Amino acid sequence: MMKTKYSVLMSIYKKEKPEYFVQSIESMINQILEPDEIVIVKDGELTKELEEVIEQYVDNYPSMFNIVPLKVNIGLGRALDEGLKHCRNELVARMDTDDISLPERCKLQVKQFNENPELCIVGTMIDEFYDEPENIISSRVVPTTNDEIYKFMKRRSPFNHPTVMYKKNEVIRCGGYGKMRRKQDLDLFSRMINNGCVAQNIDQSLLLFRSNEDNFKRRKSWSYCKSYIEVQFEIWKRGHCGFNDLVFVTAGQLVMFLAPMGLLKKISNKYLRKKVY
Repeated sequence: MMKTKYSVLMSIYKKEKPEYFVQSIESMINQILEPDEIVIVKDGELTKELEEVIEQYVDNYPSMFNIVPLKVNIGLGRALDEGLKHCRNELVARMDTDDISLPERCKLQVKQFNENPELCIVGTMIDEFYDEPENIISSRVVPTTNDEIYKFMKRRSPFNHPTVMYKKNEVIRCGGYGKMRRKQDLDLFSRMINNGCVAQNIDQSLLLFRSNEDNFKRRKSWSYCKSYIEVQFEIWKRGHCGFNDLVFVTAGQLVMFLAPMGLLKKISNKYLRKKVY
């Protein structure tokens, strides 16, 4: 039986910019294959401007939007776990509140699930932009086949998290995102792959990822560095990578934490991204 219905899962917190939030929502409403519902988790108290954005969409699309309010900020991973409980469809498309999905994204992902019923996760490539969506500066290319994804995960995330569509029950079966404040997606995907979930990435950039100085600042924070090393240690304990991989990733994260911002950008652009100009 062909599946066409899917839910969109988003989490918003008070520091997001309303104009970015609107662009993100519009990109999902205007999918060629329209979502059956959009679940938005309010991760703690929001600004008046963000509340007004949500109210406007709920008024205009009352049957599409499902708002899940949380009294306090609990972090992205736990907020997504809470939102996932409220998704009424088995297929769930993740979406960040500052990125832009291309119109054909979800149609192509649902098509893959229908053609390959054993699939549990389907992601895509991304194009990164500064300031305006037209100003694309680089792409993040990830492996496409299940075997390649398994190998790639030994040292890096094989998915672009805001692009993934996955099966709700498989995410729950594997423990959800958990309590980690950062890199919870990598930890989840590692557990899913280790538990036999079949994955694929579509060889197209189907999402525009908003990149700015804050992204680099986050990568240079000790909490980001520590979380990445902790997740890699868990991946090693599961037998998904060798000790050499653990040492390589740990050393790499420490270098990125200690490196000056200019050097960090050069490392990222040369080794972690594909330039498009």
